[in-house]
Amino acid sequence: MSEANHKVVIVGGGFGGLYAAKALKPSFIDLTLVDKRNFHLFQPLLYQVATGGLSPADISSPFRAVLKRHTNTRVLLDKVIDIEPSQKRVRLESGSFIDYDSLVVATGASHSYFGHSEWERFAPGLKTIEEATDIRSRILMAFEQAEKEKDEKRRQRLMTFAIVGAGPTGVEMAGAIGELAHETLKDDFRDIDTTKATIYLLDALERVLPPYPEQLSAKAKRALEHLGVTIRTGAMVTKVDEHGLTYKCDDESVSIETRNVFWAAGVKASSIGHRIAEQTTADLDSAGRVHVSPYCTVKGYDDIFVIGDLAHFETPDGEVLPGVAAVAIDQGKYVADVIKRRVKEKQIEKYSYQDRGRLAVIGRNKAVAAIGRFRFSGSFAWVLWLFVHLMYLVEFSNRLLVFIQWGMNYTTRNRGARLISGKSKDLPSERYWETP
Repeated sequence: MSEANHKVVIVGGGFGGLYAAKALKPSFIDLTLVDKRNFHLFQPLLYQVATGGLSPADISSPFRAVLKRHTNTRVLLDKVIDIEPSQKRVRLESGSFIDYDSLVVATGASHSYFGHSEWERFAPGLKTIEEATDIRSRILMAFEQAEKEKDEKRRQRLMTFAIVGAGPTGVEMAGAIGELAHETLKDDFRDIDTTKATIYLLDALERVLPPYPEQLSAKAKRALEHLGVTIRTGAMVTKVDEHGLTYKCDDESVSIETRNVFWAAGVKASSIGHRIAEQTTADLDSAGRVHVSPYCTVKGYDDIFVIGDLAHFETPDGEVLPGVAAVAIDQGKYVADVIKRRVKEKQIEKYSYQDRGRLAVIGRNKAVAAIGRFRFSGSFAWVLWLFVHLMYLVEFSNRLLVFIQWGMNYTTRNRGARLISGKSKDLPSERYWETP
């Protein structure tokens, strides 16, 4: 490869794409980052936006601000709708094309409703700022409507919440709603007792936090129950509609009446994975992720890299790397190094991921951590979780803002970003429970 003007296109500015872009700073690289948003979003803290702990700007960083000193880089606000490997170019939604010498695809994933896309209308997921602010409005409006409701049965229905999926996002969401109801809001209302809110956490598997060691799952379960969360494992959701949800457990069908259903179960890769498979010889897994080589490349195409949640990467032991931020960041840095080494005609090594452990927070001073052979929970795990997430925030200003906000929240037990936004017709209403 020539060192002159090596053209790199990165599709997607999530963890993998942005960290690859930050590492591709050399002058012999001509870099273009394409994303349909103009900012990088720190998804692991979206649940705190959804529960009023943080504002959207606290966990978002404009690409142009992050990359402004990278004079070799341009940022395009657009969407890649097709890849043409034979022409070595990508097609944008705006109609133009961008040529590449190396292509990095890091478009992430969205929620999977397991073939029931109609459920999304009644059970929003938590992948975008819009979804987070919508969930925040739904939660807060439920309490506001309950304050006006005179019928006790309807009032309790309004204060019933159900989270589907007991992975880290579901656990953190359930714990945050529990803290909101039992601590933050308990003195804010006059006619309702928010501590009587009913919070369900459901999962089809047999325990919460399935990827974690069993002892940590058990501790997380106890911590959630202490926050008033009712856990239903082995519960397969069979229906979600405007009345609530129905799940099946031990051949028994159970219904939960609520308009506050939130989805944190299942993942499907972005649709660009199917275009890659159609245009190349790549295989997809059941979640639509692209099988990649030990070099994070598409089979038969050494110039196309797929990383992050879109990549199905198997370790030598046959394990598939999880779709978490740490993996995406590590892969982003790796492919950047591979591209630079190829341009310089240097030797490259296969990708190898060093697992840095797993962390999940349940609530104030409550978290679990599995790092190597060490297992711990409680305050130390909680402080470690805070530190790790602060360090992963892209900009120093975000770290400072979040640190200050967390300090205020911890000291006052208050969540200052409790804003209701959106159209009232889309939010819970006590009239919903009236029979037509």
